[in-house]
Amino acid sequence: MRFARLLAAALAFFLSWKSHATFGTEKTMNSLMVIAPYKHQGMWVFDDPAVGLNKEPFIAGIDTMIDKMTADIPNAQKGFRAVFSASPFPGWKEKIVWRRGESGGNWYYSDHFQMEGWLCPALFKYFPTAPKEIYVKPEPLN
Repeated sequence: MRFARLLAAALAFFLSWKSHATFGTEKTMNSLMVIAPYKHQGMWVFDDPAVGLNKEPFIAGIDTMIDKMTADIPNAQKGFRAVFSASPFPGWKEKIVWRRGESGGNWYYSDHFQMEGWLCPALFKYFPTAPKEIYVKPEPLN
């Protein structure tokens, strides 16, 4: 009986310690994230004060992908909503697939648009590592 209580206490301590050690140090990440890109001085940019970004530009092919994926959104250049995730979610429209890292950022490929685009290190404000796939749903703001 004494052994069983000692074993139960040791197990409870271990689970409590493991839970605290594992979950207490992990950064909680949302599964779905949202930004509202818009055109500023002819470039696609977005602001996200929650992660310290202001007029963060999309360049090197991602800007062209945004042009293509927002072609049917009226006045997209004034702003549109981009919901994105590393996992598929209901209603996603575009998927980009990781190709390689370069210059602190990462190259992604769109099979739909048959092109690559580079996402800068701001990607790590949303993901702890570069996801193998990113799913996107562009939609009007209103």
